[in-house]
Amino acid sequence: MNVELRHLRALAAVGDEGTITDAAVALHISQPALSRTLKQLESRVGVCLVDRTTRTLSLTASGQRLYERAHGILQQLDDALTEATAGQRPLRIGFAWSTLGDRTVPLLRTWRERHPDTPVRVHRHDDPEAALRRGEVDAALLRTAPADSAGLQVLPLYRERRLAAVPDGDPLTCRATVRLADLADRPVVLCATAATTAGLWPEGERPRTFEVANVDEWLTVIATGEALGVTAEGTEHSHPYPGIQYLPLADAPPVTVRLALPRTPSHPATFLFLEHLQVMTADNIP
Repeated sequence: MNVELRHLRALAAVGDEGTITDAAVALHISQPALSRTLKQLESRVGVCLVDRTTRTLSLTASGQRLYERAHGILQQLDDALTEATAGQRPLRIGFAWSTLGDRTVPLLRTWRERHPDTPVRVHRHDDPEAALRRGEVDAALLRTAPADSAGLQVLPLYRERRLAAVPDGDPLTCRATVRLADLADRPVVLCATAATTAGLWPEGERPRTFEVANVDEWLTVIATGEALGVTAEGTEHSHPYPGIQYLPLADAPPVTVRLALPRTPSHPATFLFLEHLQVMTADNIP
């Protein structure tokens, strides 16, 4: 097909920036030059990759798939060039919410003791699965099942209880545990990375819900008494917050913590780190 790196960089920039104008600025080229490069790429692969209108631009389904692969290819190239001069880079682990809760520090400390020449870096992403597909991380910790695991291995590690997050002074704080029905007549704030959806409640018994963008907004909304929250128990360790108490939810199913990684690892220590994870979480594998 004679696809060149400049074609992949063009598609990656358009997917990242969302407009031809911003993508051209990011690539330091003119808008007409970027448009020509995209058209060349579409001609060479034989499918439409970008839906264009006078006001909006979006990737087609084919464009989205190639965009993710292009990011991975470009990231691998950058890694190879870096490693040629600086040596092996750290193993990168992505997460969205609370890494592994109270297991995080012991896990990373023991890894450093046993593998001092292979550092691990954790990176927070709002969508760690997407970051993994783009090659920005080598593996990702997930508390929600991937929508489409094609091209990924997704392995369960352990399970966490679900907790209710309740503001100080709320009547529920007098209880040792609560039930989903205790929250059903109250507003509940959702965050995609908190592993909570309205589907926890039976149809017809669901609370009024609204969504926020990130953990900081989620915590603030709860602490100020605007809503209650539901989350996994790792949050209690990683995100203690003034004005919030975490209470066990007696009738909510647990959250499975998973590790997702490419079928072809992007770092030579990926499987070694997976073995380390499995040993450190062996007391609670589902």
